[in-house]
Amino acid sequence: MAGRGDPPEEQPESPADGEDEYRALVFDESFVRAARLQEFSAQERMGEHARAVRSLPRRSSRRSPGLATTMVVLVALAFATAVYIGFRQPLPAPVPGRAEPLQATVVPLAPRGAVPGGTPGSLIERGPAAHFRVGAAGINLPAVRRTDNFSVSQVMAALATAKDFLVESSLNPDVLDGQETGTVRALLDPDQAAEFDLSMESPAGDGRHPAAGWLVRFDPAHAELADPAIRVFGTLAYSEADASRLEVVADHTFTYAVRPAVNGPRQPDGASLFTVHRLLHFRFDRDDLRLHRLELRTAYVQAGPESCSSGTAPALRPLLAGERADPAGPGGTDPYATGTPAGGLCGTLEISPPLGQAPPALRAPVHQRPGLT
Repeated sequence: MAGRGDPPEEQPESPADGEDEYRALVFDESFVRAARLQEFSAQERMGEHARAVRSLPRRSSRRSPGLATTMVVLVALAFATAVYIGFRQPLPAPVPGRAEPLQATVVPLAPRGAVPGGTPGSLIERGPAAHFRVGAAGINLPAVRRTDNFSVSQVMAALATAKDFLVESSLNPDVLDGQETGTVRALLDPDQAAEFDLSMESPAGDGRHPAAGWLVRFDPAHAELADPAIRVFGTLAYSEADASRLEVVADHTFTYAVRPAVNGPRQPDGASLFTVHRLLHFRFDRDDLRLHRLELRTAYVQAGPESCSSGTAPALRPLLAGERADPAGPGGTDPYATGTPAGGLCGTLEISPPLGQAPPALRAPVHQRPGLT
């Protein structure tokens, strides 16, 4: 079938019997519409210099100006609507940035007299840690419920990671004797890795880089574990920091039986107790929960018996059986000096109540307290 702009497809038959050869040709509607020329009327041809035919204007294939205007208006309205909705809708919660530096306070607890000695079993039995549980069994998870923005499984992930950190940093024998730090480092947010490394290699009493803020580590040349059964007591608690982060607070007391690190035979009653109270504040964003890691925000640590001068040491140096604290107190602090205070914190070791009563708290009357948080 012919299109709108093409002549008819029928071909004329051969003339027969002398008839006009054009008689069978049919000028249908499509042929007329496709014509490019139009004959003038008789009236028009009577004029001077008049032509027989005139050309018809070509049909425009361009769209109507009215349609184009309508399209422009619709696009403008769609853009204006999108901008309006964008202003009305609240922006998504900001993605948490880099992990913040650790704020740590380490308080050595100096004994009033000589450190009592004995066998590990006897020291534990007559001391306040007799009813503490052994090892990781003393780190109990609380009852778990979902929060406004975190599911039960996410809260459980935060608590489990916090417990793993406590086990690796407080109970792992390889960490305690100074042979290993990688298991603790692996649980930290990568943004804190460099700060952790600096604290291990060059500890300082600046509130950010004390080794004991991150983990419990004894000077292997000075003391070692006398009994691997470390007694533990404490609590874990959780809450939302905001819609994108969870917080966990760990408050635990660890009691170690230690003895001098010497070659050769050791006296069976040469052990003593060393107690570390760790109050740690952890934070978790959603990536931390997914990747089994945490950010250690603050650490408040009390450890004794120790001398006041041991607060910035690369490792803890327990006072052993029969030893006394250094009579010299902590170094002085100049309140007129700018920057981080150079003086240290130190407390007096006072263990109470006696055997059979409630779990003790380590009291630390502070001799000197610089402006650390």
